[in-house]
Amino acid sequence: MPATIQKKLNRRLMQQIIDCMAEGVFTLDRSGRITSWNPAMEKISGYATAEAIGQTCDILQFSRCVNKVCPTGLKECGLIRRGKTEAKECHLRHRDGFDVPVIKNARVVRDERGRVIGVVETLTDLSELADARRRAEDAARRLGERVTFGNLVGKSRAMQDVFAAIAAAGASDAAVLIQGESGTGKELVAGAIHHLSTRSMKPLVTVNCAALPESLLESELFGHVRGSFTGAVRDRKGRFEEADGGTVFLDEIGELNPFIQVKLLRVLQEREIERIGESSRRKVDIRILAATHQDLLARVRHGLFREDLYYRLKVFPIPLPALRERRADIPLLASHFVARLNQRTQREIAGLAEPVLRTFMDYAWPGNVRELENAVEHAFVLCRAGRIELEHLPLELRRPGPARFDSGRPSSVAPVPVQPLKPENLRSLLRACGWNKAEAARRLGISRTAVWKYMRKWGIPLKPASME
Repeated sequence: MPATIQKKLNRRLMQQIIDCMAEGVFTLDRSGRITSWNPAMEKISGYATAEAIGQTCDILQFSRCVNKVCPTGLKECGLIRRGKTEAKECHLRHRDGFDVPVIKNARVVRDERGRVIGVVETLTDLSELADARRRAEDAARRLGERVTFGNLVGKSRAMQDVFAAIAAAGASDAAVLIQGESGTGKELVAGAIHHLSTRSMKPLVTVNCAALPESLLESELFGHVRGSFTGAVRDRKGRFEEADGGTVFLDEIGELNPFIQVKLLRVLQEREIERIGESSRRKVDIRILAATHQDLLARVRHGLFREDLYYRLKVFPIPLPALRERRADIPLLASHFVARLNQRTQREIAGLAEPVLRTFMDYAWPGNVRELENAVEHAFVLCRAGRIELEHLPLELRRPGPARFDSGRPSSVAPVPVQPLKPENLRSLLRACGWNKAEAARRLGISRTAVWKYMRKWGIPLKPASME
């Protein structure tokens, strides 16, 4: 093929790629005149390609630029001296006169001899994000001092921010990444978002990515067809298909292996799935909510989690504070659990004695709100009437040990050394806790996710045969 024809084909292919991009892209020649303008730029700016070609970028009236005033020629532009600009947030003036928030990037293009032949600029439209921020601020003003939001309880500033974020996320259909330590209420947040959304009449399907063995996770999520592997005796829908029209909540998303991460990325990008053993794709209409107690960005840096998947999930992040970071909510939460248990058990426990409340305020709560709820429930078993006293609390709260909040005073009792966990010990503890993984985790002083991992590692079933 002649070189000239090949060059034309390459230019045509590059133009098609640029035209398909969601980001706005335009180019300038060496005199600073616009030479190309993709469809996304038309949408962001309101200027048609025919109107933009031949103009300078001054028609966009950026609020931030390399120079304070847009120069008359490209040679006078500070970009030529720098070679490129870092991504920066700014505004451009739409053709109809209003400002559009964007992220702007620019880079100088040079030929083989290093001579400047033009500039390429890209713009990312931030309008939806700005709208979400405004909705969050409006929701915060409307919520005021609201202390409950669905099953979530809190009056601290940190929880008011969470409530506002939930309200904003409920009004959107964007992917949400809920981040927080074990026991902070990530599943409750996901449920609140779903029930506030337009999908609330459709299913909310929850998948604990840490609880399912890797060999079963793909089948659970995507389904399979009969005969696709040993034991596949019939066609089976996966969780994504079961949630069609609704929401999928992927708890402990950081536990996904690289193969499932790739398949999940396709679901987020294309809204399509493939059952195991099937070559055709199926469309699914779902919203993805994800949660993790891990630092996903650190896992990205260590090559354990895909960067593109991370940013697809983190469209609207909601960080949840640890209980020790919102101690003002502890009395409110404890009273809430007492009232709920009174209603469930038909009891009339009056509340917490003052020493109990002081103990609660001093404790570090490594298990967060879940651990506090378990502690109140433990006290209910021992307290027959009146108020909950110190002797009704779990042992680890009554003795000063390493789990207490560091108040600056030395502890009078040395920490109890932790013994290596063995499979038979975990089985015995699960039986003693009625197979309640959260209670087992609290007694071991580890996270519930760690209990799931040990069960998976040692082949311990999620529930005994007698409970199935």
